[in-house]
Amino acid sequence: MALSLKGRRGYAAGVLALTAVFALSACGSESPSTQSGATSTAGATAAGGVQLVSPGKLTTCTNLPYPPFQSKDASGKIVGFDVDMIDLVAKKLGVTQEIVDIDFDSIKGGAALNAGKCDVAAAGMTITDERKQNLDFSSPYFDEVLGLVTKKAAGIPTLEDAKAKGVSVGVQAGTTALDLAKTKGIEPKEFKDSGKLLLALQSGQVDLVVQDLPVVVEWMKKPNVSSAYELSGQVPTQAQYGFAVKKGNAELLKAVDESLATAIKDGTWTKLYEQWMGAAPATTPSPAS
Repeated sequence: MALSLKGRRGYAAGVLALTAVFALSACGSESPSTQSGATSTAGATAAGGVQLVSPGKLTTCTNLPYPPFQSKDASGKIVGFDVDMIDLVAKKLGVTQEIVDIDFDSIKGGAALNAGKCDVAAAGMTITDERKQNLDFSSPYFDEVLGLVTKKAAGIPTLEDAKAKGVSVGVQAGTTALDLAKTKGIEPKEFKDSGKLLLALQSGQVDLVVQDLPVVVEWMKKPNVSSAYELSGQVPTQAQYGFAVKKGNAELLKAVDESLATAIKDGTWTKLYEQWMGAAPATTPSPAS
């Protein structure tokens, strides 16, 4: 996961100056929740000959919370940008989406898909060469930028500054933020999910956290966060987010790519982006041919 306010996974130079697009990795316990989005079928084979884990359902593995990509609303329903995008795939297949909350390591390593826990992974997940060895990724659907969050006026705009000052750094386990910190010579503290990462910052366990920019923007909407903390820096990674399926599942991957391409072409992607990110995108991913 990862981002910047420009246009999980760039922006203007601060959260209050949000004017363009976000450009994205991460992701607890298993608790499935069925999402609406289509009519169900009777068998384990959906439209287009796609084989599914459960009859009439497109089962999605994710890791909660990871707003604005996926999180629970006040009623307990799982909502977000990724949720809506995969609902489009479910509709195309004539089924409903069911979401399973699971450790991100099980998602990125392919274990959850290989074990038949889900059909597709949607977790604000960055496409990397390492992950491609275990997963088949869709066309990119989001550009990644990471945000640095510190106490206000801490004066740590870069990871190089963090290294020089010897401050403690927190990241979400298994994410590109972890990889980035290590490339800067930093051994960060790892936390299981984005919620625990924020709590670590607030409780003083770490001085700086690295997280996907859209997630940071969501944090800053909370008065108790924005009153004491700030987005001190942004790191465009040049990476992109993708949805993933079990290696070799060409039929489902085709359905995901076709749904994404349609959403980009007909404006649905842009509409959902504006809804969940709170700004108009400066760029959009290229639809699969």
